[in-house]
Amino acid sequence: MSAGLSRRRSLDPGDWEHVLTDLPQASEGHVDPRNWFDDPSKPFELEIGSGKGTFLVQQAVLQGDTNFLGIEWAGAYAHHAADRLRRHQLENVRMLLGDATEFITHWCPDSFMDVVHLYFSDPWPKKRHHKRRVIQDSTLAQFARVLVPGGELRMVTDHDDLWAWYEEHAMRNADLFERIDFNAPGSAGPSELVGTNYERKFRPEGRAFRAMTLRKRA
Repeated sequence: MSAGLSRRRSLDPGDWEHVLTDLPQASEGHVDPRNWFDDPSKPFELEIGSGKGTFLVQQAVLQGDTNFLGIEWAGAYAHHAADRLRRHQLENVRMLLGDATEFITHWCPDSFMDVVHLYFSDPWPKKRHHKRRVIQDSTLAQFARVLVPGGELRMVTDHDDLWAWYEEHAMRNADLFERIDFNAPGSAGPSELVGTNYERKFRPEGRAFRAMTLRKRA
């Protein structure tokens, strides 16, 4: 498998942009994405399914002391998000083009993420496709592995069946995570849970948005 990461590249003096490059094969061992940033010691947060990058563009400004990595499997969206980050000159954000669960499972080291954001993930509504949903027992075990003690997995959806799926998996993995209240990020507007493009597009339809936070047990 190949994917890509956004990293800083010197073109002309004072010029920088986000570009997509290939990741090493999984057999080559772990890759620590903290090293993709100028200051790897900062807190690290991951967004799975970044789309066009709205959450990252908004929240990274408010959390300048945090490094953010966005992962998006759709190439057009990943490039769009990377270009937005470049235009906003957000040096504390990188984009990865690829499958988030494979990246976490095969490349990431233990205990380094502070927060994982999963907002409006594809619900894969047909039963035969449920195995493609991000949240599985196996992926929750991987999230528990890469999160620091007390680290959080924050999830939002408007899909009833996917919400039931989240609740079922949260209860079944209560030995790994405790469920706590979801707190909207600072970039969310009034009455918003997150403030992504998706939420702002469909909230006027009166859809029910649900959210939960799972905190890794110490």
